[in-house]
Amino acid sequence: MEYESKADGRSDLYEQLARIGKVVVHPKRIELLDLLCQAERSVEALAEAAGLKLTTASAHLQVMRQARLVETRREGTRVFYRAAGEEVCRFVGALNDLARARLAEVDQILRSLGTDAAGTERVSRDELLARVQAGEVVVLDVRPAEEYSAGHIPGARSLPLEHLEARLCELDPDLEVVAYCRGPLCLLAPEAVSLLRGRGRRARCLEDGLPEWRQAGLPVEEGVDTDGGSSGRNEARSSLRDRRTPRSSPAVGGRS
Repeated sequence: MEYESKADGRSDLYEQLARIGKVVVHPKRIELLDLLCQAERSVEALAEAAGLKLTTASAHLQVMRQARLVETRREGTRVFYRAAGEEVCRFVGALNDLARARLAEVDQILRSLGTDAAGTERVSRDELLARVQAGEVVVLDVRPAEEYSAGHIPGARSLPLEHLEARLCELDPDLEVVAYCRGPLCLLAPEAVSLLRGRGRRARCLEDGLPEWRQAGLPVEEGVDTDGGSSGRNEARSSLRDRRTPRSSPAVGGRS
């Protein structure tokens, strides 16, 4: 009887773990979690970003909330969702890593999308820090502006992919561009690099995205890109001088 009681207890534990599994069994729920690891969003914004009907997005979010992977707040009649904690985003990152390690189809799909995201040359975090210190690169955040505002690499320019070509003149042609986005499976940065190289610019992708940067304990800054990077590269070098600094300010990458 004692053995049966312990077995029942173990079953109860696995039942709780299965609540998490119920979330990731659906690809759109994984996509919604990935979006929420970038920034808090309203239900309407999540539905639009994920290409879902509002009722469908709401249903997925309820499953995620029941598993306590997301939290909400109200602003009038609108409901805003956010990832319930940094461990949720670490889980999403680990899921991405596991998929790339065990499923060859992941990289095959990335290559088939045309930008060769799987094979794009990547810059490590350590190399980026060193090159920013040397004033050798422009750091470009090509995610949507609301994601940049919620958190970005100190000194990075906000230049969403859809605006990049029209605003190329704002970037110093003498500096290499390092673009980053949501993570190693995100296509925004590889597409930006492809566009920049097609216009004769030197450009590479960061090895991963803002969530991984934050999880590595590197400084993250919040707020909008108010001056488009015109405050100069010296301030950006200062903002990343100490990798353990919790907050910094300034922007990098525009013409002086």
